[in-house]
Amino acid sequence: MGILNRVLAVFSLIVLVLQTVSCNKRDSQGQTDVIKIGVVAELTGDIPAVGASCKNAAEMAVKAVNDAGGINVGGKQHKVQMYIEDNAGRADQSASAVQKLIAQRGVVVIIGPNSSTGAIPASEIAEASRVTLITPWSTNPKTTLDSKSGKNKRYVFRACYLDTFQGQVLASFAIENLKAKTAAVLFDVAAEALKGQAEVFKKTFEQKGGRITAYETYSSGDRDFSAQLTKIKKDAPDVLFLPAYYSDVPLVVQQAHRLGLSMPFLGSDAWASSELTKLCGADCQGYFFSSHYSPESTAEVSKNFVQAYTALYNQTPDDVAALTYDAFGILFQTLSKSAKVEPEAIRNALATTTEYSGVTGNIKYAEGSGDPIKSAVMLQIKDGKFQWYAEARP
Repeated sequence: MGILNRVLAVFSLIVLVLQTVSCNKRDSQGQTDVIKIGVVAELTGDIPAVGASCKNAAEMAVKAVNDAGGINVGGKQHKVQMYIEDNAGRADQSASAVQKLIAQRGVVVIIGPNSSTGAIPASEIAEASRVTLITPWSTNPKTTLDSKSGKNKRYVFRACYLDTFQGQVLASFAIENLKAKTAAVLFDVAAEALKGQAEVFKKTFEQKGGRITAYETYSSGDRDFSAQLTKIKKDAPDVLFLPAYYSDVPLVVQQAHRLGLSMPFLGSDAWASSELTKLCGADCQGYFFSSHYSPESTAEVSKNFVQAYTALYNQTPDDVAALTYDAFGILFQTLSKSAKVEPEAIRNALATTTEYSGVTGNIKYAEGSGDPIKSAVMLQIKDGKFQWYAEARP
């Protein structure tokens, strides 16, 4: 049982599975040893709900550990000192945020960014600096893959599954569950993760015998989708796959309905913010999307996390919050097994993580890879809530 588990058991009568230890140790001057951790989150920009969820879960995890006295690393107790940087969901600000955290703050590990647009350039800086980075929510393969060598980056890990897996799950769901023989695709071409999801969905759907009737794009910031939707309407596909961030989904869906499109919409994990139900309302009723966990999960660790998070923030945690909490849980488990607080030791300990039982399920890393092997869930929007529908295992 880990430190966050024990702390939550104290203040909310629940248990979370994280593996660190407690009690604080001070030197002769009364100073506390610290572990400096950086967080890069999308606090402003187009997807601020993503950054807010990440920040909330990060603060919750760090407070729990520090309230318990810290983490034992190499026989010494350490408190966690966290620095949070806003990347506004942008690639350039993500890179500069990571540089600042490493050069000015002296962090030994970084959590985030979440969107692949920011995580990919951030991972390049972390890799070059030999500082471990764990992204909670970036699903694009490029985040952990070295573009030059074609090999896995040594210092970059993630807490989520990849788009290659997610795209296959969604295509299979469209054919097997929605009984779709034809599909249209509309996606943000400027977002790496969404572009990758669209590509894998199209390939898998066609391999399974389906036909793509339209493959349309838009760019971040667009607000008029009438031209693309008119083309999609022409062939009346059985389903419309819309890998789009929660902030774009309501606009697309509402414009589609005004144009008379009545086919079901299918989304990806980019839909999974509670803001979606507020913005989309009844227009998204009955639609399905893939996610990393369900707040309705009956697993004890998930139930406990949802209860504690809701008590603290008065809202149900989305998948970004759950994945961020798991990223910290994996890190704390790693630190407790590390010989000392320095980047190389942390990286080596994390690379040998074979199993972690988290909020979003069991996580394990294959040898030489920062990509976890884990399941996805399919959720349905009903009565303003995300309800569990099915699980997809690797």
